[in-house]
Amino acid sequence: MKQDLFTKEEAYEIAYYFLDDLYRMTKSDDLAGFLGGMSLSVDGEPMDPAVIGDWDRAVEKFKQQRNDGKKPYIEWK
Repeated sequence: MKQDLFTKEEAYEIAYYFLDDLYRMTKSDDLAGFLGGMSLSVDGEPMDPAVIGDWDRAVEKFKQQRNDGKKPYIEWK
């Protein structure tokens, strides 16, 4: 089976859509606030500039764990 490869920007959008769907199901105020910070402004940057650093750290953590041979938190069947 071929794996899809995404850029970190594409993965960010995927994560946003996932969380947005979760918000629509739960109507969580906390999630709404978080999504507001993740939303992209007209210049393509997140509304909350701190999100960029948070996302970059998550991407690096993922890469490091993958390089160390650690399994993901979830194994899809």
